[in-house]
Amino acid sequence: MNWKAIFFDLDGTLVQTSPEIADATNDTLRYFGWPEVSQAQVDGWIGQGTRELLILALAHVKQKDVEQVRKGAHLKEALPIFDRYYQQRCGTRSVLYPHVREVLKTLRERGCKLAVVTNKEGRYTDTVLKAHDLTDQFDLVVSGDTFSTKKPDPVGVLHGLSLWGVDKSEALFVGDSSIDAATGRNAGLQVWLLPYGYNMGQPVEACQPDRVIADFSELL
Repeated sequence: MNWKAIFFDLDGTLVQTSPEIADATNDTLRYFGWPEVSQAQVDGWIGQGTRELLILALAHVKQKDVEQVRKGAHLKEALPIFDRYYQQRCGTRSVLYPHVREVLKTLRERGCKLAVVTNKEGRYTDTVLKAHDLTDQFDLVVSGDTFSTKKPDPVGVLHGLSLWGVDKSEALFVGDSSIDAATGRNAGLQVWLLPYGYNMGQPVEACQPDRVIADFSELL
């Protein structure tokens, strides 16, 4: 159908960002003299924002419970260091997935409203979008710190629907993970998932989306 609005996840859906996230994570760990982590581990931790990813990385290397890390001194020390490194790394090793730019352009030409809804913090979201010249392609950008809650809470999606006067039956959520599937469902939208992103090591079919699309161009 001709969707009036489409909401997109960012990491693993529009842009492959995990290499530079892993770089910034290991930059931080090296700074403190802690063991590094693998790319595969970082891929499995992506989805809930970089703060949560750093918590999981610290829990792994320090061999501590996640809640211990969340409340402990190591996280407080590591957060500003990670912030510095990730700001430097944003856009350096990430790449757009095939057909993303062309599809977004075509959808806009058709009059479809487009939004990014990500759990990545706003300062990083803006940097990644600018690095890949995507900022002007979206009518709305909702980051993990835009509202008091983040995905799978549908607040960002509902805000967009209200802003544009679009009914949920005329909108679609496109992502790559169980978090995205839950977000779309919580907003009452159809959910299409891409299989090449970051779903914590699980196949996207397990999320039971309305459709799995192997290629971004299938949106057209």
